[in-house]
Amino acid sequence: MKIYDITLPIHPKMLHWGRKPEVEVVESLENGDASNVTRWRLGAHTGTHVDAPAHFVDGATPIDKVSLYSMVGPAIVADCTQVEGEVLPEHLEAAGVAGHQRVLLKTTNSAGPLKETERAQTWVGVGPAASQWLVDHGVELIGTDYMTLEHHTRTDTWDSHHVLLNAGVLILENADLDEVPPGEYELVCLPTKLVDADGAFTRAILIERD
Repeated sequence: MKIYDITLPIHPKMLHWGRKPEVEVVESLENGDASNVTRWRLGAHTGTHVDAPAHFVDGATPIDKVSLYSMVGPAIVADCTQVEGEVLPEHLEAAGVAGHQRVLLKTTNSAGPLKETERAQTWVGVGPAASQWLVDHGVELIGTDYMTLEHHTRTDTWDSHHVLLNAGVLILENADLDEVPPGEYELVCLPTKLVDADGAFTRAILIERD
């Protein structure tokens, strides 16, 4: 089998929405301590992460109570590299998304904006019509390759987040799909179990079986 690690490295200079991660050295062998110990200051939505319904819906499911079955199992990496602007329902249909419960959209973000250390001016996002299409077709997890699933013109209204999270669809963001060919895989995505949190950073891999 072949494993694709689609997780972004976490470090103080990484691409991040708002305050970047901070690292404090608590103990170090160099200073005569018994071991090396660091303390990290991170947001729940740092790097590759999963948005739980509680992110936009008060009283909805937090990240520690979402179904693992939605985040582990067969998945499709759908080729949306031809899309400019917003992903629309016709793009999902053309990419063969119908019939899949776990969907990762590979766009030009993976080879472009995702590689930068500061937020881009524009990026490909998933439009609300496409989000409703995903809900109507029984998708349980939608993954995208940038800090947010939203198009850059919708980061005040968060239209797609409202559509998806109100329907209980999990959102995987900042998935690095640059080296992953479109096709069918097994997804293993296990966000940190932060109690009652709106989301959590995660290690996410795609497995290609021989």
